[in-house]
Amino acid sequence: MSGGTKRQKEMRKALRSLAPRVPMSDAEAILGIALSAHLRHLPPSIALWQATTSHVRHALTEYDTLLEEGYDRDAARFFVVQTMNDILSEWGCNKEVSVDPDPSG
Repeated sequence: MSGGTKRQKEMRKALRSLAPRVPMSDAEAILGIALSAHLRHLPPSIALWQATTSHVRHALTEYDTLLEEGYDRDAARFFVVQTMNDILSEWGCNKEVSVDPDPSG
């Protein structure tokens, strides 16, 4: 995980800061998401946080299964938030995901 564009280097540095104990396989997946075109307009730290939470939610929790079982997005997110925060904590991340009780935002 060395070399690359300036943005790639910034992302790797930001990921090491955000989640210093993230496993390499998860780090690679997160960086792939963070460097995707739809997040390019965001600052590295924001793109990385969105990529990290997306990866954890979809790859490491039962979120997608809950959606398939008929739960709506907000309910599924509610049920996986603690698992997500546990994983982030294991990775040395000081940020947490929260469930916004206000459906407007």
